[in-house]
Amino acid sequence: MTLKLGCIADDYTGASDLANTLTRAGLRTVQTIGVPADDLAMPEVDAVVVSLKSRSIEAGIAVERSRAAEKWLRGRGAAHVLFKICSTFDSTDKGNIGPVMDALKEDSGDRIVLVTPAFPETGRTVYQGNLFVGTVPLNESPLKDHPLNPMHDSNLVRVLARQSRTKVGLVDLATVTRGPEAVHAKLADLAGKGVGAAIIDAVFDLDLETIGAVAIGHRVSVGASGIGLGLARALVRGKAMPSDASAGGAVGGPAACLAGSCSQATLGQIARAEKIMPVLHLDPDQIIKGNGEAKRALAWARERLGSGPVLIASSAAPDQVAALQARHGRDAAGHAIEQAMADIAEGLVQSGVHRLVVAGGETSGAVVDRLRIPGFLVGAEIAAGVPVLRAVGAKEGNMLLALKSGNFGGPEFFSDALSLMR
Repeated sequence: MTLKLGCIADDYTGASDLANTLTRAGLRTVQTIGVPADDLAMPEVDAVVVSLKSRSIEAGIAVERSRAAEKWLRGRGAAHVLFKICSTFDSTDKGNIGPVMDALKEDSGDRIVLVTPAFPETGRTVYQGNLFVGTVPLNESPLKDHPLNPMHDSNLVRVLARQSRTKVGLVDLATVTRGPEAVHAKLADLAGKGVGAAIIDAVFDLDLETIGAVAIGHRVSVGASGIGLGLARALVRGKAMPSDASAGGAVGGPAACLAGSCSQATLGQIARAEKIMPVLHLDPDQIIKGNGEAKRALAWARERLGSGPVLIASSAAPDQVAALQARHGRDAAGHAIEQAMADIAEGLVQSGVHRLVVAGGETSGAVVDRLRIPGFLVGAEIAAGVPVLRAVGAKEGNMLLALKSGNFGGPEFFSDALSLMR
């Protein structure tokens, strides 16, 4: 297997988003969970997205795991490696975007790295180095209340500079609109001034194509799925290929949904789901106290799975999350809830569920880790950035999953997902 493109994603839902984007652009893509074992059987593909759960862990560990993933990808022929981050630049002043970028840049030998979380299709744009979520700056969006990585600064030049050892510059929109040669010239000028990383503006899809055409000539880039789209278009010139995930036949049987995200989008999706399927809202205090909330949820689900899909949610509004963290501590609360959701997922699969929809990046990571699924083939798109995933090498056999970042999907996401997971 000789890869056209290697990718390292800092969480599982972000990896699915990127894999979906690459597939739509024409690259046959597999998403793996962690660095694959050498004996994992994979079809012939153009791109591999190695999914790590490294966004919010200690920076040194994130660097170590990312370097291991890069080594594996380079060993399969990947000349370019994209470090895939969240389109809302989820991170703190300690990282982990900056530390991982610094390490990959050092290993690659590149003088300067292009960085952009822009993905206009999903409402993420960058102008004058400032990240916008829809029509508002990042620091005015709901991401200011993110339970793990609250974002209080929209200027990504400043944000990245606080995390990175290298000097950070800007390639502005006026330069991008003049095309790849102008961007090359700007990067050379910045590198000559000692700048090692450049935030690059992008407002339209055409900007992503310009960025991809430039970035593909480097060995490393950093960004969200938008830059992945630009890279893919630079590689395949729009020649789409059929998805491998459509093969394998129907799965059928019981289906279930799990929601751990506390985003406004997911909360709205849960409210819509309550009109069409049974929904159980977990008590987070009872989860943290270890009072058998997961067992209660499984018993509740098993009574209903024969009649149709069910949804189990640990999601809560931002003020409730803040109060919970104040009572129990942020890390303790988050870990307990993630593990409870993983317990529930494991129990559901043991009860015959082979179609599983999961909302929330941390929740998805915990669930996939518990199920020990080594990889996925990427299938039909449910919503922008969210594909159907067919498990590769799962001990449970044929399974379909959807892993959704909290802010992704329309109001009817859960029913939309289930309608495509047959």
